[in-house]
Order: sequence, then structure tokens, then C-alpha cells
Amino acid sequence: MAFKHIKKAVAAELFLLLALCLLFGWRSRQAASKDTVNELFEETPQESDDFIKWVDFNVTCEALTDASRYDIETHGAAIELHWIELLAILACQNGGDFSRYRASDMKAVADALLSGEETIETLREGLSSYEYYHDAYQAVLGGMLGEYEIQVKAEQEAAGDNAPAPSLAAEPLWETRYGLKVFLPIAKNFPYSDYDDFGVSRSYGYSRRHLGHDMMGQVGTPVIAVESGYVEALGWNQYGGWRIGIRSFDGMRYYYYAHLRQNRPYGEGLEIGSVVTAGDVIGYLGRTGYSAKENTNNIDTPHLHFGLQIIFDESQKEGNAEIWIDCYQIIRFLYQNRCETVRNDETKEWTRLLDMIDPAEEEYFRERPAATAAGQAFK
Repeated sequence: MAFKHIKKAVAAELFLLLALCLLFGWRSRQAASKDTVNELFEETPQESDDFIKWVDFNVTCEALTDASRYDIETHGAAIELHWIELLAILACQNGGDFSRYRASDMKAVADALLSGEETIETLREGLSSYEYYHDAYQAVLGGMLGEYEIQVKAEQEAAGDNAPAPSLAAEPLWETRYGLKVFLPIAKNFPYSDYDDFGVSRSYGYSRRHLGHDMMGQVGTPVIAVESGYVEALGWNQYGGWRIGIRSFDGMRYYYYAHLRQNRPYGEGLEIGSVVTAGDVIGYLGRTGYSAKENTNNIDTPHLHFGLQIIFDESQKEGNAEIWIDCYQIIRFLYQNRCETVRNDETKEWTRLLDMIDPAEEEYFRERPAATAAGQAFK
């Protein structure tokens, strides 16, 4: 009996040893296979999940205007003020709540910096939330201010007191500027109305929150690219109808333009992969959507649904981790910079009146030569 027990014990140990060998061999083959995949496809290692998960952006138009003015006016000076740093300092002071913003609060911070009494480093000492607000506001506003070149209308010189009023020169001139290089999504001289409707309920398909900003206007109104970027999505969506999704070059902002015009929703030549410059006409306001049937007008009031999604990690692009912000104050801020358009009577298409060169676009093409041919097809 004892011998039988020994035989059983030895058999069990041999079985266990065989199982361990098989398991080790399988894991080795899996590891080798994984290494081969990484080598062949240059797979990047999984990134850390140490990124911002949520942004509650409520900076007012007034605060955006004041901060950008300090930034623009001090650009190139001995002491430069950066608007995102100013806004982050104030957010630390008010807990991220700008509903009671006062211009004097920002002036106090700006004066302390301009006088040399303080630096951003000394002001942020002890402010544990500064890094969060700075990174969050950088993600939302990072592409709005900067250097750019733009065509301008040049007046011809008038000679003598009795000379006719100055007229516009036939050929626009180019100027290099620093300032706001983004535009309102509705073209200049076209009317619209709006209010803060972010978060209100929607019922088509399923009950959900409105994660964008509606701008009511006339069908056919030219829709403008707010920021330079590349087309990431284009086509029919049963909720947004004909829609366009444009990603900023740094990948942190996704601009969503929906309910575009029936039959001819997009700017001529626009396709996925196209690169657009801020101010380009990318489509036309309409009332398509709320239907699984393509090219259906099912929206009662013509309007542009404009949305801004913030992306710190690609895992946030789609799904429950998406970050959409309230754009109402940003739209108010962008009203100061509307792009003028002209109509081609033959094609009935609208285009921008004055061209612009965005260095961010040129850098994008330099870093990705393969994107040049497809990306510039829209131009």
C-alpha cells in the first residue's frame, strides 16, 4: 500500500513538472511573439495613465480677453506675460470658479510680474493645483495665440487735398503678427444667435446631455475652421448628420462641426486627411441629422452644433472617458475674430477673403512628409 502511495505521489509530481514546462514554453513563445510584433510594427509601450481625467472649464470671456491682451501687449518685451500662466494663477486663487471674475484681480497679478516684484515661480509656490490648471488650460487654449502671417488690405496713397478717397489695392500685402490666430466658426457678416446650452437634455436615440454649443443661423452660412488642423472624421452620423471632426496639430483638441447642409455640406475638395488653416471655409450650416437615413433634414431649426473635445490620452477619444467642455465663453471670446468670406458665383462656393500662414501647419508638414500630398489637396 505504501508503495502504491509513493507511485501516485511520483506520478503527480511528474505531471505537475510537465505542466510547468508546457506553461513556461507557452509563455516564452508568447513573449517571443510579442517581441516580434513590437519589432515589425514598432509598437510603442503602453503609456502611463498619469494624465488629466477631467476638465471643468468655466473661464469667462472677460478673463480670456484680459489675459490675452496682457500676453499680446508684452510679447517681445523684457518681461513677457503668458495668458495661460495668468489664468492658472487666478484659478488657484478662486478654486477654478471665474463666475465672480474681476479685472482688478488679474491686474494685480500682472502688475506684480511686470514690476519684477514677483515671478511666476514665486507666485506658484505653495499652489498645489497650479500644474493642473496650467496643463488643463494649455490643452483648451494652447492653439489660440501665436505668430502667424496674414494677407491684409492695403490702401493706395492719396495725393493732394482733392484726391479721391483711398481705395483697396488689387494685391493684398502680407504681415507677420502675434496674436489671436483662431476664428469664430461662423463667417463674418453672417447672422447667428446662441445661448449657453451645454449640458441640456437630448432625447433622440437615447436620453443624454448636450455636449456642444448650438449656433442658430441661415442654411448655407459658411462654417469656418476655428483652429488649424487635419480632418479626422467626415461623413454622415445619425446624430450629427453631415459632420466634420478636425484635430489640432498637437492632438489635444478635437473640433466637431455638425448638422451641415443637405446635399452640399462641405467645402470643395475636403476629405479625411485634409489639412485646413484656421479661417478656411470647411462647410455650410444646415439642419441634417437625427436620422439613420443619410442626407436627411430632421432638425427643426437650422444651426451649427459646435463641440470641443479635450484629449490628453487616446483612450479618451471615444467612450465614457471623453472630455467635452462648455464652449459658450470661448465663442464669445472668438467673436472679436471673424473671418471674411467671398462667393464664387460660378461654383457657388465660399472661400476666405484673405489667406493666412500658420507656422503650426508648416511644422506639421515638415515632421510628416508623407502627409503633404494628401494634406494639401484641400488648398
